[in-house]
Amino acid sequence: MMQTITEGRPVDASTGDAPLLQMARKTVTWLWNDSADPKELSNALTWGAVGATCNPVIALAAIKADLPRWRARIVEIAAERPTATEDEIGWAAVEELSVEAAKLLEPAFVAHKGRNGRLSIQTDPRFHRNSEAIVAQALRFHALAPNIIVKIPATRAGIAAIQEVTYRGVSINATVSFTVPQTLAVAEAVEAGLRRRDAEGLDTASMGPVCTIMVGRLDDWMKVCAEKADLALDPGVYEWAGVAAFKRAYAIYRERGYRTRLLAAAYRNVMHWIELVGGDVVLSPPYAWQVKFNKSGIVPEPRMDVPVDPRIVNALYAHLPEFRAAYDPNGLDVAEFDTYGATRRTLRQFLGANNELEALVRDVIVPNPDKA
Repeated sequence: MMQTITEGRPVDASTGDAPLLQMARKTVTWLWNDSADPKELSNALTWGAVGATCNPVIALAAIKADLPRWRARIVEIAAERPTATEDEIGWAAVEELSVEAAKLLEPAFVAHKGRNGRLSIQTDPRFHRNSEAIVAQALRFHALAPNIIVKIPATRAGIAAIQEVTYRGVSINATVSFTVPQTLAVAEAVEAGLRRRDAEGLDTASMGPVCTIMVGRLDDWMKVCAEKADLALDPGVYEWAGVAAFKRAYAIYRERGYRTRLLAAAYRNVMHWIELVGGDVVLSPPYAWQVKFNKSGIVPEPRMDVPVDPRIVNALYAHLPEFRAAYDPNGLDVAEFDTYGATRRTLRQFLGANNELEALVRDVIVPNPDKA
């Protein structure tokens, strides 16, 4: 029951454009780099990237990728802030990494008048139940650079925080988001914040809110659910769950005229790219996936309005209650966002990355004498 995809064709020899650059030049679909690593982001800019996303796992990977430099900087931060905890020092490093990457995006930020050219920095995953803490950290991050976009989890507390920080002028990127109900709650919260600003004559035109659907993580969760239920569906079916949810959310966004754009993240296969081209959305593949896409020879053509094969959607819908919850606009209440399986799995990974960053800092400033 696999759906046929458009066959790849060679890059146009007359232009020499890589597939991602073709997408950027010929469609209304936007490319953001799923990493704040300056080297990766610099390369992605040559392929048409006009923004970047990050999360605790990605930030940790970027620091590890340039560890000698960041070990030295961690020592300096510890000396500058003698009472800071390992956790505070680690977050200071993440902030510096983000500000550095944000500078690379300033030209796009100016050219796109704030709608693109933004660098995402994610709030502390430990705040996922605390709206006040999320708001306070979002305001701090917002002040780091003019082109920061703050990632806030689409949890119950996060939804409340999104409305408040939007009202205060913060452009948000909702994350830890997998389902149509979450995207709708995010868009409504953003609209409420924007309406408050409109009513007071405050600027909204230069803001650039987005709402992520972690398409690959929804696919991952479907596979886990199928394994738990001892299902024996065509394995290819599970690869379409995220695409199906994204396309349904996009259709509703257009119908309702939300000012938030959807963003696709957590890539697992080529459909997460080519099936979403053509919509006024942001695609944010990891750098490694961008390299693969550019080597593929696929010419990206608009497919956002091409529906997922109904047989695939029906198979997922009939056998997996967790897909019904993700696909139906009313499949989850806000109070259920925190307990959705994909949410818990992702929060645990983000919390683990936070702990790992703290441990990395500890090894630098309090080295283990037994290993010296």
